[in-house]
Amino acid sequence: MTTYTIPGMHVRDHEVQVPLDWSDPGNPEQLTVFARELADPIRKDDDLPYLVFLQGGPGGKSPRPTEPNGWIGQALKTYRVILLDQRGTGRSTPVDGRRMNSFATAEGAADYLAHFRADSIVADAEHLRKTVFGGRKWSTLGQSFGGFITLTYLSQAAEGLTACYVTGGLASVEPDAEEVYRRTYPRVEAKNREFYRRYPHNEQRVAAIADRLAAGDVRLPDGDLLTVRRLQSLGIDFGMKPGYERMHWLIDEAFCGDELSETFLTQVMVRSSYSDGPLFAALQESCYGSGEGASGWAAERERSARPQFAETARPLLFTGEMMYPWMFEEIRVLRPFRAAVELLAARPRWSRLYDLDRLAANEVPVAAAVYFDDMYVDSGLQLETAARVGNLQAWVTNEFEHDGIASDRVFAHLTELVRSIGGGVRAG
Repeated sequence: MTTYTIPGMHVRDHEVQVPLDWSDPGNPEQLTVFARELADPIRKDDDLPYLVFLQGGPGGKSPRPTEPNGWIGQALKTYRVILLDQRGTGRSTPVDGRRMNSFATAEGAADYLAHFRADSIVADAEHLRKTVFGGRKWSTLGQSFGGFITLTYLSQAAEGLTACYVTGGLASVEPDAEEVYRRTYPRVEAKNREFYRRYPHNEQRVAAIADRLAAGDVRLPDGDLLTVRRLQSLGIDFGMKPGYERMHWLIDEAFCGDELSETFLTQVMVRSSYSDGPLFAALQESCYGSGEGASGWAAERERSARPQFAETARPLLFTGEMMYPWMFEEIRVLRPFRAAVELLAARPRWSRLYDLDRLAANEVPVAAAVYFDDMYVDSGLQLETAARVGNLQAWVTNEFEHDGIASDRVFAHLTELVRSIGGGVRAG
């Protein structure tokens, strides 16, 4: 175990070995799961409760903090914070193009990816809790997809939990990818209208960029062809603060004379390459699979029914947290995943993620921030879920976007909600 101190945080690094397939203990394939433990240096030897952070995604690694600010600073007042690199991410056994290329068949690659969903992550967390942290119960903080994991945790291993906090991540407990996109496309369209309302001159500039891309042969620094639909995918940032401003300044420097600038092309490559997290794209629709039914590229089907999102439409609308089959052809980092992801999209049956009876009878205190204007996770679906989970308090607010967890106030408010009913821990 490696230990060291960075400003304001004492760190311990942990690694455990887990089976690839928790349902088949005889399968010899193992993965490494990594977790980083943080404590206030002054209290590093104190007997503190644990808070494990469940990162968004799917396929997101844990934060790499440089100082104890935001929610981490708040949590370190009372907890040891466990930053889990979910399987396939960060310092846990990674899933990347090289790994995908190592499979002899697309079926083998698809079966491998199917073991990186919420149920496997919960099993990993429970193994870590029991083997490294002495089996003590802990609390969870689930951001976005981390909230999906939280609901699976409450369904499968609630006995390991003392309290759960969720920010922008109450998944539908009867998941349906098609319904998710039916609800989120109008939210994305509204975000586009607000962007152009704030910066009306960008409507013409974005159209000029799209016209240049439609003319063909604009290459990104990594050699990928930049298409209009890839440009549109940058709208995924509209659900964060300050996503509008980041887009505005990107467009501001788009042209050098009549051609697109190197600065612009480099930034587009960085923002749309998925080089830091290909699992996010590969498992985006699969994370909704539970029981019977294939996703069948639900985001693509729903987009085809909305002509306002066409590449030729003006004003050009950006898309959001949607993954499309063309991405696995046009984006270099994602190409090795193409055949496997096609099979996942057609997979007719998935392991069940949620136990509706256990969720309804839940006794673990849960506090959830529901962002009313959330572009990624529909607030209506979140409130439907809140009504079906026992002992859950929902805090509905339009003050924050999906990344509201970055504020000092969100985690503090959620912990107060749980304390108000006698759960969680008291401030130290």
